[in-house]
Amino acid sequence: MLGKGLESLIPPKSQTDADKTQTNADNQAQTNADYTQTNAEIKTQTDVDNQRESAFSPRKSASSLPRSELALLRGQRKSAASQQEAVFHIEVDKIRPNPHQPRRNFDEEGLKELAASIREFGILQPLVVSKIEKETDFGTEVEYQLIAGERRLMAAKMLGLERVPAIIRSISQKSEQLAMAIIENLQRANLNPIETARAYAKLQDEFGLTQREIATKIGKSRETVANTLRLLNLPSEIQEALAKNQINESQARLLLVIEDPHQQQNLFKELLANNLSVRELRQRIRKTQFAEVRPPEIDDNIRRSNLQNIDPEIVNLQEKLTELLGAKVKIEPAEKGGKIIITFYSPEEIQGIINKLTMADDND
Repeated sequence: MLGKGLESLIPPKSQTDADKTQTNADNQAQTNADYTQTNAEIKTQTDVDNQRESAFSPRKSASSLPRSELALLRGQRKSAASQQEAVFHIEVDKIRPNPHQPRRNFDEEGLKELAASIREFGILQPLVVSKIEKETDFGTEVEYQLIAGERRLMAAKMLGLERVPAIIRSISQKSEQLAMAIIENLQRANLNPIETARAYAKLQDEFGLTQREIATKIGKSRETVANTLRLLNLPSEIQEALAKNQINESQARLLLVIEDPHQQQNLFKELLANNLSVRELRQRIRKTQFAEVRPPEIDDNIRRSNLQNIDPEIVNLQEKLTELLGAKVKIEPAEKGGKIIITFYSPEEIQGIINKLTMADDND
C-alpha cells in the first residue's frame, strides 16, 4: 500500500506528451529525408545544367582565350550584370537571317576562325533575336528573327550545332525591330566604312532618324555620322575599293574633295597603281588644283574661298577638329591668318566644347 502510495505521487506520462515525443521524432526523420532528397535533386539538376551549358560554353581558363573572345566574354558579363537578360537555347533551324544586316561581305577565312573558336570555347556572346508567332492550320508556329549575331549563327551552322544561346527581345512595332537590328549591328560588328554609311542612310531614310539621333544611339558625334554619310557620294567603283580595303577612309575622303569626275578617276587609278600614302595623295591633289588656270580678274576673297573649299590640307584639319570637339568646324584661311568657326546648337554643347578645349590645354 505504501509503495503504491509513493507511486501515486508521480503523475503518469500523459498520452499527449507521448504523442508529442513521437511527432518530434517523426518530423526530425522526415526533415532528414527531405534534406537528403533535396540535395540529391539539386545535384542532379546541377549536373544536367552543367552538361547542357557545356555544349555552348565549355569551361576554359580565361587566360587561354583569344583576345577577341575574351573581350566578348567581358562584354557578356557586363551585359548580364546590367540587364539581367535571360539566355535561351534556341534551335538553329528556327532562326531567320536578318534582312537588314548592314554587313555585305563575310570573310570565309574569318568565319572558319570563328567556328574553330566556338568549337573550343563555345559561343560566349549570345545572339539577339525577336520572337515571331504565326498561326497555321496546325496551331501556333514560333520562329525567331535575328537582330544581332549573324556571323555567330553562320559559324554555328558550319559546326552543325542544333541550338545556340540567344537573348529574346520583345519589340512591338516592325519598324522598331528593323531599326534595332541595324543599331545592334553598328554597335557590335566590325563593319567597313561603306557598310556603316549605308546603315546610317537606312536609319535616316527609312526610319526618319536625324543625324543627331543616330549619333546619340551609337555613341558617336553628329559630325562623324555626317562625314561617314558623305562617303556615299563617291562613285561606286571607289566605294567598292573602300569596302574591300584597297584604299582607306582618309584616302576616300581626300578623293571627295575633287569635284571634277575625270580628275577624281585619274587620281583614284594613280592611287591604286602606285599605292600612294595619304600624304602623297594630298600632295597630288594640291598640285592638281593649283595647276588650274584662274582668270586674274577674280576677286581675291572669292579665290581664297575657292582655295579653302578644295584645299585637302584645310579639309583634313577641319575633319580632325570636328572629330576632336564633336561639333562642326569650318576653317577660313586668309592672307595673314584666318578664322576657325565652331557651330553649336545648345548651351550644353558649347560647354562640352569648352571642356574639351580646356582638357587639351591641361594635357599640354
